[in-house]
Amino acid sequence: MVEELVVAAAGAGSACAVYAVAAARVVKQYERGVVLRLGRLLPEVRKPGFTMVIPGVDRLRKVNMQIVTMPVPAQEGITRDNVTVRVDAVVYFKVVDPAEAVIQVEDYRFAVSQMAQTSLRSIIGKSDLDDLLSNREKLNQGLELMLDSPAIGWGVHIDRVEIKDVSLPETMKRSMSRQAEAERERRARVINADAELLASKKLAEAAETMSSQPSALQLRLLQTIVAVAAEKNSTLVLPFPVELLRFLERAGHEPQPAKPVRPEGESDETGTGSA
Repeated sequence: MVEELVVAAAGAGSACAVYAVAAARVVKQYERGVVLRLGRLLPEVRKPGFTMVIPGVDRLRKVNMQIVTMPVPAQEGITRDNVTVRVDAVVYFKVVDPAEAVIQVEDYRFAVSQMAQTSLRSIIGKSDLDDLLSNREKLNQGLELMLDSPAIGWGVHIDRVEIKDVSLPETMKRSMSRQAEAERERRARVINADAELLASKKLAEAAETMSSQPSALQLRLLQTIVAVAAEKNSTLVLPFPVELLRFLERAGHEPQPAKPVRPEGESDETGTGSA
């Protein structure tokens, strides 16, 4: 009798141990457990730690609550200004409602991926090439709103969406390079023209000042001689007075005195002719 009780106790203990092993579950810190009992969802979501389920009756689904980084495959499309581009992006999202993520959608990762690809194609068709290249923040916000609206019903929150790269055809790259080069050349010419205009105004003011003070021109000439001599070269500079040039210029423009015209038959010598 005692042996039978020992055997029964051992069998019960073994059964309890097997049941405990089959019913024991561990939910990690970054996970939440959703229990389906006979196909029906239990309202209580299992928190991290040790938990028990009924073997054969309950089914525990663990849902990762971490932020998921999902790359969006490169999508090829035509922009609003008829340029063919390839754009890839990355989506950051996380599950905020584990029960909805299990019940409302079959595979929330696959659903988010497909929705991201479709939304990215839509953004490409609605945007210009300049927006894709320089105004990505606005496009990222628009893409995030397009993804977050349906994802809320799946218990998923879109944390952020970013466009990573925009690939252009080689012909478009060469055209943009020529455009940028022409733009830089135009700016350089404008800057040079502005510098010439400013220099001409300053030179006109300096010439006006020097014309009122003739000695200033001599001082400027001496400064030029000092600057040339500082280079330590073999050039010989001979200053030439500017007043002498002005004198020669005035002398060249003065009119010569005209010779007197004598009447015909008049002799150069004084006296009366013979009758």
